[in-house]
Amino acid sequence: MKKYSVLMAIAVSGLILSQCHSSKKAMKSVPKLTYTGNLMAVIEANCSPCHIPPKGNKKPYDNYANVSKDIDEMLRRIQLNPTDKGFMPFKKARLSDSTITIFKQWKADGMLEK
Repeated sequence: MKKYSVLMAIAVSGLILSQCHSSKKAMKSVPKLTYTGNLMAVIEANCSPCHIPPKGNKKPYDNYANVSKDIDEMLRRIQLNPTDKGFMPFKKARLSDSTITIFKQWKADGMLEK
């Protein structure tokens, strides 16, 4: 009876540990967002024409350097209410939560360029 209890405890421990390992492995496999691969298209679709040359007359956000430098201010402004001063995108509807999440996740992932 004692041997059976020990074997059962080892089996349960092994099962629990194997599950912990696979969940860590699954988390590592999630690709990180990049400016070129993910954020650039979102900016082109939502910040144009104002921040996209040649038509734009505001600070250009068609390049990694400007976006990575201004990401905190961009996040602040796109999360404002449309009636708040400084709300972006100007004269457009508020960005969807999933679109705002792309900006947030890019920052959290380390603001990778490519």
